[in-house]
Amino acid sequence: MTRSSKADKARQLNTAYALLQRNVAWSAAVQLLSRQFALSERQAYRYLEEAAQLKRPVEVTEATVPITLKLPPSTVGLLRKYSRSSGLTIGAIVTRALNAFLGALKKHG
Repeated sequence: MTRSSKADKARQLNTAYALLQRNVAWSAAVQLLSRQFALSERQAYRYLEEAAQLKRPVEVTEATVPITLKLPPSTVGLLRKYSRSSGLTIGAIVTRALNAFLGALKKHG
């Protein structure tokens, strides 16, 4: 699956999730998803089934580039622990932290 199709799938799941949260009838939700994303009704139904299992919307991520970081073992341990408890990937946690840090620098610099 390509990066863009992962983002597409996340958007489709989140739309299905939102429809279910608004108590839209499944038959109507299938039609809406099918039209909005040019899906077959079978595909739309599968997205609804998957969305029904979600506790919250999924994160829509942009394409990523692999990098190597050298971090202290204690920091890595904390990252892994938070990743397990939050359900977020380490990459998502680091991205959020860096975006917050860089955003704060931008405001003060």
